[in-house]
Formats: sequence, C-alpha cells, structure tokens
Amino acid sequence: MRERITYVQKLGDSLEPSAVTVDSGGISGPEVHAVREDRLTIALHELPPELQTLFTGAPDLYIRWVSTAAYEVVSPLLARLPPGFHLFFRPREGSNAVSEGLCSTLADIFGNISCSTPADSFTNLDSGRFQYFQELDSISHFIQYARSQLCRQANGPCSARIEALSTASSLDISYDTIQNVLRVTALWPYQRQQLRVASHPQLRTEVGILSTDKPKTLEAHEVGISGLLTVLGQDSKPSPTMFSFASRHRDAESSFSAQFLAPTGLHPTLQLRLTSNKPHPLSEDNDEDTAACHPYAYLTLPRAIFADKYQLSDPLFLASKNLTGLRYITQPVDLEAPEYAMTQWGSTVLVQLSPPNPTALSSRQSKGENEENRKEEWTAELPLHLRYLAPARGGYAVFSVPYPAVFWACEPTQEGVAAFPPNPFEKAHLGYDALFGEGTVFWHVEPRPPVEGVGSGSLLVNEVRVPVLDVEKARWVNAGTAAAVAAGFAWVLWKLVRVYLSYGYKGGVEEEGDRAREKKRQ
Repeated sequence: MRERITYVQKLGDSLEPSAVTVDSGGISGPEVHAVREDRLTIALHELPPELQTLFTGAPDLYIRWVSTAAYEVVSPLLARLPPGFHLFFRPREGSNAVSEGLCSTLADIFGNISCSTPADSFTNLDSGRFQYFQELDSISHFIQYARSQLCRQANGPCSARIEALSTASSLDISYDTIQNVLRVTALWPYQRQQLRVASHPQLRTEVGILSTDKPKTLEAHEVGISGLLTVLGQDSKPSPTMFSFASRHRDAESSFSAQFLAPTGLHPTLQLRLTSNKPHPLSEDNDEDTAACHPYAYLTLPRAIFADKYQLSDPLFLASKNLTGLRYITQPVDLEAPEYAMTQWGSTVLVQLSPPNPTALSSRQSKGENEENRKEEWTAELPLHLRYLAPARGGYAVFSVPYPAVFWACEPTQEGVAAFPPNPFEKAHLGYDALFGEGTVFWHVEPRPPVEGVGSGSLLVNEVRVPVLDVEKARWVNAGTAAAVAAGFAWVLWKLVRVYLSYGYKGGVEEEGDRAREKKRQ
C-alpha cells in the first residue's frame, strides 16, 4: 500500500524548505493556500474478497464522484465532470455474474445507488462499455465502509483521515489491470490547508508541496511544476524539485453559470452564461492555433428530463440559441415514456456551442484595448423536455439537474498526432474525452453559480419544480374518470336499445335497404 499527498499552489506561491519540519513522526509546516490531492494505491490482494471479485471481473471500471458544492482548483488538477456519481464500466467476457452483482456491490459501498443491473439501468456507450450516473450529494456511506475495511481502531489516525473525505470535492476510484492495483484519489478545493502528515511504518508516504511554474524553457503545450518533495521515513529534509510535462487538461481562465429560464414549464431552457469567447489565454498570440478550438457543454441528464436530437438538428434553430450542433447523445432516448416507466438512469449530451463573431473584438483590439476588455460575455441556450413524473403530495415534484462540464476542445489540425504521455496528475475516462481524438487539448471553464437570481446559491445544481398529479386529490380524479366512462357507456347502450325497441334488428335493416333502392330509382 502506497500513499501520495500533494499540495498544489498557484503560480507565485512557494514555501521555503526551512519552514518545513521532517522527523520520524512525519512532516509539518505552516498553513498553505493550495489544492490538496491524496492518492492511495492498494494492491489487489489487500482488498476485501468481494472487491477482488468485482475488479478482476471488470477490466475497465472507473468511479467518479463530484460534490455539488462549487469549488476552485488549480493547474494541473483541472479536469471536471458534472456533480454526482459517475461510473464507466466494461465487463470482461464471460463475467455475467460480476455484471449482475455490480449494482448490489455499489449499494454496499456507496449506499443510495438505485440501479438494478447494468443491462436495465446502464446506458451503452461503445465497444461494449456502459455508463451510469445518478445524483449523490454525500459519500458518507463510503466513508463508513472504508473505515470498517481499512482501519483497525475506531478513533485512530486512520479513521480521522477517512473522515476528512466528508469535505472533499471529488473522489476517483480506478483499477489498473496491468499492475493489479486499485487507486483511490481524493481532492480538496483551493483553500487554506494544514500542512501536517503523519508517517506510518507499513505505508510508504510521499508528500509534495508544489506550485505551478513558468520557466523560460517551458513549451506552450507544457505545464511547469516546482516545489518540495519528501518521502516520510526515508528523507530527513524536503528535496527541491522542478519538472514539466504535457497536459491535455488546462485552464481557460474564464467561468460560466447555468440556470433555467423562467418560467420553466414542461419544456425548460437551460441558459449557459460564459464570461469569455476566447478558447484559452494563449489564443491572443496564436490565432492560427485556435482554428480547431470549439466550446462544448457536456450534460448528464437524469431520466426526468431529456434533449430531443431531432430538434437539435435544425441549423436555423441552433443558430438562434448560439449552438452549432449535437456531437453526441445517448441512444436510444425514448421521447414519450414517463419517468416512472423508465429503468435507464437518463442520458448524456455533448453539444457544441457557437460563440459570437469575434469581428467586433478585432476592431477594438486595433484601438489598443487590453486582453481583459477584448473578452466578451455571451450566452447559449439548450432546449430540454420534461417527462411525466409520478404523482406527489401537493401537486408538485422537485428534481435537480447538475451543472454541465463546459470546456474548449482544441483538436489537432493534422492527422496522426500522438496521444499525450501519462503524467503524475493525469485524469482520463471522463466520458467526453473518448469522443475526441487522442491529441485533443481541453481548456476547462470554471463553473460559478450566480449569486443573485435563479439558481441554487453555491451549489452546482439547478432545481426544477414540475406540476404533477396531487395524490391527495387523485381519488376524485379516479372517481370522476370512472363516472365519465360509465356515463358514456350508458349513453351508447341506451341509444342502441332505443333503436332496437323502435325498429327491431331486421326491420331497421330492411327499411334502410328500401330507402336506398327508392333513391336509386329516382
């Protein structure tokens, strides 16, 4: 079992080696303003038996959880997903037993996981891969499970470390089939962090206190890192380090908010408001490099709401909403089924946005305006549709739609561009990254909920209030419907009986025939 703890600060922040104390008990120092990432690597034989069976039967299994609370990160820890519980899964051939027991195992680990089986609840991606998503506000059940499986003492340092996951912004769990190890990575947002890590004799712990750097030799596609590294129990003092690597996830240095336009109705419109129409900070000096850069919104929609691919295929309609086109949508999506009749979790949508024409920006640039003034705020609107929901008390139901992940994807203009080599902070298998080429660079736009107006405060979700059948009044609806059907049936029956009593069965037919023949003679 190995552990890596990394504090990543912003450009310009640094910590002197003399401010850090390393001894047999661990490492300590002053508070630092940084993002903290903890990564625990566990060998397969160290896992509980049910987890060994699960991961050996699923060569591709990636679990991502993202908090609904807004948080800030720094480079290179920039890759984002919509808030909630994400799972990407590809079963091994012949492992039907593992597939059938996957949902029950997830429920044991994470608690409120509402899937039944992958065949019923998951959506099919490609090449035999499946996806599952649901809203999950807390990982408290996972914390209890991890404490019971990893900690020997109920109130020891191990329990305290695991309990700290309650304030984490994201949690990633992935299994490496080559090395047969499970990696659990937790991330805390950019804030004041206490620099104190205890050493354990049976656990190799590496601590890094790093910050982004921009040396003169740094290439445009690289991220520079400098700082201090320490291996607890091995080093007597921190060692200075500096390195760089190519990263496909970068900071667009802009933000966006998302909210439903009022009134929502049964066909709500999700409006995205972006603070900049520039792909990335380097675009001012490399305009020829931005020709293949386009903004995208990646949405994970619960089954109560969906996007209509036919509506999003009209070029004129898309242009009126500042949209370019639909790049991907889950197939199939039933456009008529009510929410309570569906078993799949929902759908995934990747839509390309259309920023405003930068012609006006070019004219202002010639007048000597600075870069910040050349950026323009703009909006894009995505039309969505609600399904009929189950009856509820009060006549209204409320459900949440998570913020999308918004980014600029800069795809290579030439074929045969090599994939990015792995780096210490690489994050892959995010769902949308597989929809682009290997050499694509993602410039992430930070989600920032609006302070005022429609929204959910500091949460990265939007609530939708939908009118439904009131269960308290449903008995009157049932009784009224039954009465209307009975009255209609009685009226039809009375008309039939009245005709029979007046003409009889054959008499009425013969009379009609006589009338027809008489009319023909005339």
